Amino acid sequence: MSSAKDGTMIILSSPSGAGKTTLVKKISSENNFVISVSHTTRTPRTNEINGKDYFFVSNEEFQSLIENDEFLEYAKVFNNLYGSKKKTVYSNLQNGNHVIFDIDWQGTEQIIKKNINYKLVTFFILPPSRKVLFDRLLNRDANDQKIVDERMKQFDEDVLHWKNYDYVVINDSLEKCYNQIVSMINCNLNNKKINYDVDKVENHIHKLLQ
Repeated sequence: MSSAKDGTMIILSSPSGAGKTTLVKKISSENNFVISVSHTTRTPRTNEINGKDYFFVSNEEFQSLIENDEFLEYAKVFNNLYGSKKKTVYSNLQNGNHVIFDIDWQGTEQIIKKNINYKLVTFFILPPSRKVLFDRLLNRDANDQKIVDERMKQFDEDVLHWKNYDYVVINDSLEKCYNQIVSMINCNLNNKKINYDVDKVENHIHKLLQ
């Protein structure tokens, strides 16, 4: 059972390459939020640290966690499994910590459907254009055209899930996007009204899908 002293769950999702991981790290470090570190079967990138960026586990370990009902949510993304452990998340919330998630739309839908007794605020992050997204992916994935093409193809499906989120924010500038998200989080925490232009979001998505 939640109480007024419990923390809030904050979810950031986005198509691959739109910048949610960078935003999650910045929001966490500058606002003292706890990042929910996911378990994954994905191979670590060169700059990633086990236990900090992800808990890197085998497929067998991940399946064992599923069978033991240890995940709050889990999903398969680009042939790799990702999941958030319930025990860690609930412990932080009960200690009054705000927990921020870097997860995709599948995991977000699972959490929403569970009607958990903790306050939840969800954000969907969009790139400013397809060209910017393509360049970000090409830079991140070491100019691997095949991987980039796969992610761009998936983008058209992922972006359609924006309607399931409380807010959609365009990441055309990291600092601007960060300030907008933090402002919205603070308004939610203080039960203040937020001016949110849905028409602007719909127009932007229409352009992204052209």
